[in-house]
Amino acid sequence: MNVSEPGGGTGGRVRPRYLRTKSIEQSIQDTEEPDHALTRSLSVLDLTVFGVGVIIGTGIFVLTGSVAKEQAGPATALSFVAAGIACALAALCYAEFASTVPVAGSAYTFSYASLGELPAWIIGWDLVLEFALACAVVSVGWSGYIRSLLDNAGWHLPDALSGPEAAHGFSFDLLAFLLVLAITAILVFGMKLSARVTSAVVAIKVVVVLLVIIAGAFFIHPENYHPFVPEAQGSVSGSGLKAPLIQLMFGYEPTTFGVQGIFTGAAVVFFAFIGFDIVATAAEETRNPQRDMPRGILGSLLICTVLYVAVSIVVTGMQKYTKLSVDAPLADAFKSTGHPFYAGLISFGAAVGLTTVSMILLLGQSRVFFAMSRDGLLPRVFSRVHPRFGTPYRSTIVLGVVIAVVAGFTSISELAALVNIGTLFAFVVVALGVIILRRTRPDLPRAFRTPWVPVLPILSVAASLWLMLNLPAETWVRFGVWMVIGLLVYFLYGRRHSRVSEAGTRTG
Repeated sequence: MNVSEPGGGTGGRVRPRYLRTKSIEQSIQDTEEPDHALTRSLSVLDLTVFGVGVIIGTGIFVLTGSVAKEQAGPATALSFVAAGIACALAALCYAEFASTVPVAGSAYTFSYASLGELPAWIIGWDLVLEFALACAVVSVGWSGYIRSLLDNAGWHLPDALSGPEAAHGFSFDLLAFLLVLAITAILVFGMKLSARVTSAVVAIKVVVVLLVIIAGAFFIHPENYHPFVPEAQGSVSGSGLKAPLIQLMFGYEPTTFGVQGIFTGAAVVFFAFIGFDIVATAAEETRNPQRDMPRGILGSLLICTVLYVAVSIVVTGMQKYTKLSVDAPLADAFKSTGHPFYAGLISFGAAVGLTTVSMILLLGQSRVFFAMSRDGLLPRVFSRVHPRFGTPYRSTIVLGVVIAVVAGFTSISELAALVNIGTLFAFVVVALGVIILRRTRPDLPRAFRTPWVPVLPILSVAASLWLMLNLPAETWVRFGVWMVIGLLVYFLYGRRHSRVSEAGTRTG
C-alpha cells in the first residue's frame, strides 16, 4: 500500500508505507506527551561521564595484550589510533543527528527521520541485539573478575553458581545475574541517580587507568619497542565460515604484524570503542541537547582514545609483546616487574569499571526499545514512563530481567563479534542518514554540522564497511538470521501498529 508523505520537506511524494519517514517536528512533539515524556536532567559532564564509563571497559583491560601479541606488536598504539579515527568519523555524524533530533533512540530515531520506517526498524532491531548481548557478555566478564578477587580472599563460590565456564554440568552465573538486576533497579529509579553512580565508578576507573600509565612509565624498557612494527609473518585467516568475509569474497588475507597487522588489529580493538554512540540514546534526557550532545559524544571519544594509546605504549614498553598475557595484560605486566600490588589494584579497577559498562549498555537498549514502542512498532505498553521517576520503567524492567537470565546462562564466546557488526552497521546507517537529510531537509536548524559533507560521511561508511569485512563470515550469518527474525516481527506486528503509518492513512 502506498500513502502520501505529509510534510517534512519531501514534496508530497507517494511512498510505500514501509518507507515513510517520521518528521523531525513529529519526533520532537512526541517527547512532550505526558505519559511518554522523559525527564531532562543530564548535563554535558553527565554525558561525557556516560561515554567514558561505557567505552573504558573490557577493551583496555584485555584487548591490548591480544592485539600486541597476535597482530601488531608495539604498534598496537597505531591500531587504537586507526580504530579511533573510524569512530571519530562516525561520531561527527552522530553529533549532527543527536543535536538536531534530540529524541531517545539514537540511530533508530535518526534513520526514521531520513531513511524511512523499515530501515529504522532494521537498525532498531539491530541495536536491541547489540546492547543486550554486550550487556550480558560484559556482566559475565565482571563476574569473572569478582570471583577472582573472592578467590584471592579465600572465599569460593560453588561451581554450580559460577557460570558455564566454571562447571561442566548445570550451572548458573549468580553474580552476573545479580549485577544486571541491581543496575536495572538503579536505572528505574532515575537518570540522575544513574548519573551519580556512574560518575563515582568512572572516577575510580579513570584513576586506575592513570595509575597504570604513570606507574608503568617507570618500568619501561626501550628495547621492548624494537621492532615497533614487527615484520609480517603470515595470514591470520581461518577456514570456512571462521575466515574473514573479505577473504571469502575477494581472496584478501589479513596478515599478522606488518602494516596490514596494524589495520587487522584495528578491527579487533574496535570493540574497545563501542559505547560512545550510546550517549546519543540519552538525547531526550539532556537539558540542552543542541549544545551538549556533540560535546559529550566527541569529548568522551577523545578522552578514551588518548588513554588507550597511552596504556598500549606503556604496557608494550614494560614487557616484550611476545610475552604479554592475552587474558590480563595490564595486571601481568606489573607482575613481571615484581609489583603484584598493582596487579590486584588493576583487577579491582577492571571489576568496578565493568559495572558502569553493563549499566550504560542496558540504559541504551531500554531507550531504543522505548522509542520503538512509542512509535507503535513494539507494544506501546513498554513506552509508559514512571509518574515519579520519569523513566521508561516497564521496558527497563523487562529487558533487565531477560538480560539477567541470559547473563546467568551465557559464557563469553565468539558471539561477542555480533556486538561489533551491529555497531558498525549502525555507523553506516547514521552516516548515510546525514547525507540524505542534508538533501531532503536543507532548511532544518542544525546546532552542530558535520564538516565536509558528503565526503566525511562517505569516508565513515567506507571505514565501517572495511572493519565489517574483516569479521568472520559466521558472524555475518548470525547477524543475517537475527535480521530475518526482525523482518518477520515488523511485517506481522510493527507495520500494522505504526503510528506514522496510521497517521498517513488518515491524512492520505
